[in-house]
This record gives sequence, C-alpha cells and structure tokens, in this order.
Amino acid sequence: MPRAAPPDPALPARPTLPTVTTAEDDRRARVRMTGKERREQLLDVGRQLFAERGYDGTAVEEIAARAGVSKPVVYEHFGGKEGLYAVVVDREVQRLMDAFAGALTGDNSKLLLEQACLVLLTYVEEQGDGFRILVRESPVGMERGGGFATIISDVASQVEHILAKQFKARGFETKLAALYSQALVGMVALTGQWWQDHRKPKRDEVAAHLVNLAWNGLRGLEAKPKLSSS
Repeated sequence: MPRAAPPDPALPARPTLPTVTTAEDDRRARVRMTGKERREQLLDVGRQLFAERGYDGTAVEEIAARAGVSKPVVYEHFGGKEGLYAVVVDREVQRLMDAFAGALTGDNSKLLLEQACLVLLTYVEEQGDGFRILVRESPVGMERGGGFATIISDVASQVEHILAKQFKARGFETKLAALYSQALVGMVALTGQWWQDHRKPKRDEVAAHLVNLAWNGLRGLEAKPKLSSS
C-alpha cells in the first residue's frame, strides 16, 4: 500500500479549525463533585443569594443556575428552597453561638461585656452575609426556633446572670436584671446592624463606646473610652 506523501514545507500550513462545543459538552467537562461537595457548594451559593436578595427574592432557579446544576439537584439535597434556607440559618446560629462560648472568659463583669460586644461586631465584620441573613425575618410558615431573636435571647440570659450579681452586690432589685440584659444586648445588636453599613468608627472603638454607655451610663460617660485590653 503506498504511503501518503509528506507535506510540502513550501506550502502554507492548513489552518486549525476551532473546536465547537455545545452546552452538553461544557456540562460534561465540569469537574464532578461528590454528594458532600455539591451540598457544600449549594449552601455557599444559597448563603450568598439569601444575603443579597432575602428569602422571598431568591428562587430555586437562581440557586441552581449559579451553582451550575439543574433544579432537581437542589431538591435532591434540600427538598427545596426552604430546606436550604433552614440549614444556612442553623449554621450561622451555631457559628455565632460558638464564638460567644469561646470568647466569654473574662474574670469581671466589664471585661465580659467588652468581650460580648467584640464577638458580635467581629461576626458582623467577618461574616457579613451570615449577619444579613440572621437579622432578616424568617419566611412565613417557617418555624422561628433558631434565628437572630433566639441568639439575642440566649446571650441576654448569660448577661442577666452577670447583672444579677452586680445588682445584688449594690442592693438593687435583682428581678430587673432580665430587663436590663435585654436592653444591653439589644443595643449592641442594633448598633451592629447600623455599623455593618457604615463601618466607621473601627470595630474596637465601636465596642468601647457601647461598653462606655452600658457601663457608665449617660451621666458617667468618658470622653475617650478604651477597652481594657487596649
């Protein structure tokens, strides 16, 4: 059988035609994920969208499109948007509560108050998407057992014990400690929402002013408060 003649170097090289790919080819070219990896990816995507648009403003179609999967994949892992949202919220609640548990180690009341302020402001600073999700109201029809209101209530319960001890030592009515703890924690939480949009002053300065107001009251405000650790 005769061999094909070698290409003539004097002739111009034949141009290489571009490869035409279809959407199906692109889909197959994507790196396959394990079920666990896909679940984590959907949680990350859902977290971003819920923070950007809220629960009602986010559709399963958008979640699937941003993750590069079909809608049935979202339903397969979470049963729908509500299931995905519930897991996202639960994770944020746990993240924030773990931060409180690990940080409240002060040996006096003022230091504990400073630490509590810094925990929440640090969470706002480092986990902005999570904070936006938590401070929004839960969707109608969903149980509200783990949202931001529950976190605030749990933190207020810890603060109540601190205040009750101080009230007793000063001869104040200890049953008012619950009221004051809600007021203090609510003040920090609302300030955190405001600070997330403004980001001025710096975090530690915001915490110092919150503690200044809570600890000294308006009558005893210091002109330039600083945290004990500063």
